[in-house]
Amino acid sequence: MAARSYLWAHAETLGIDPEAIKSNGIHLHVPAGAIPKDGPSAGVTMTSALASIFTGRRVRSDTAMTGEITLSGLVFPVGGIKEKVLASHRAGIRRIILPKKNESAIEEIPEDVRKDLEFVLADTIQDVLDATLEKEQCSPAAQKYDMPDKAEDFGDKLVAKEN
Repeated sequence: MAARSYLWAHAETLGIDPEAIKSNGIHLHVPAGAIPKDGPSAGVTMTSALASIFTGRRVRSDTAMTGEITLSGLVFPVGGIKEKVLASHRAGIRRIILPKKNESAIEEIPEDVRKDLEFVLADTIQDVLDATLEKEQCSPAAQKYDMPDKAEDFGDKLVAKEN
């Protein structure tokens, strides 16, 4: 997963404990029924969500985003910008992060919608994280978690117990 790999490679710069990434399993479920082309467009969103978990910093709730990511930290352009922006606008979002290489697609958005929006154009994942993560830490960052050897060691934390 590119998002996890990028965060692990840049953990120190981002203030993330690399052991937290190494020792904690991460699974992002993308349903089998999803539209295959939609997956890559969520790269910047998945990276922002994981960065939020590992830094304890919230992702801004007033911001929508789209963009494909690479392991080297670049943000690649995606399709469907007009539709994504219009849907975000209908949902009340007024700040949108797009790949810089999609800048020309902004002209396709009706002027009455465009004037209500702030666009942030990103070349790199770091551009996205700078624009999405709030500055203050709101919760403890994810830490290294040692799994117990036996189910009994979980104590009351088990969701389902055997009868």
